[in-house]
Amino acid sequence: MIHPEQQRRAYLQAMGIDVWLPRDAGAPAATAAGTEAVAPSAGAGLDWPELRECVAACTRCELAASRSNTVFGVGNEQADWLIIGEAPGAEEDRRGEPFVGRAGKLLDQMLLAIGQSRDSVFIANILKCRPPNNRDPKPDEAAACREYLERQIELIQPKIILAVGKIAAQNLLGTDDPVGRLRGRPHDLGGIPLVVTYHPAYLLRSPSQKHKSWSDLCLAARLAGGSGA
Repeated sequence: MIHPEQQRRAYLQAMGIDVWLPRDAGAPAATAAGTEAVAPSAGAGLDWPELRECVAACTRCELAASRSNTVFGVGNEQADWLIIGEAPGAEEDRRGEPFVGRAGKLLDQMLLAIGQSRDSVFIANILKCRPPNNRDPKPDEAAACREYLERQIELIQPKIILAVGKIAAQNLLGTDDPVGRLRGRPHDLGGIPLVVTYHPAYLLRSPSQKHKSWSDLCLAARLAGGSGA
């Protein structure tokens, strides 16, 4: 097993941060015969500041070359609600914040309707970088970001996860089913209840579906033990 301090030094070195050791610091303890210590994967064991630094410096996929900013996520780091969308768009890439613009305003209204707000929940995405021309994330891109998202979930320990849109729902649940088949019932993600609903951008194009999203929000509130719906 790798010592926590060794893990921390490995993360900081991977981010290009100098690590200073005392003169008398001995070499790491030997591992089992015939094996070598392997640096842990990105995301595991990091606290919030370290995780933010790791995401900001990430070059794990080709999207690093075209981004303006990484979009780490915003909100309450001890939130009961975790909202997960798909990927940043042009404005999100420019500002480094998820769900801005018209879709973001609609999401804010949806949250207010159940007694929540952008400050009381945590909002993140499947991807931390914008895909060119707002295309759907590639499987390898989603896989490269997955550990960051999993660590965010571990740190927050939310009571409920709301998967917003097809890309988020399919990646989190490992399925190709459409939103219409996934919504309306609870799912489980590592012991945390998860509810699927339509993306606000879709609701702006199809306002007749808003009542279904309201039903999804009410289900999520009940699962979270909230009283807003």
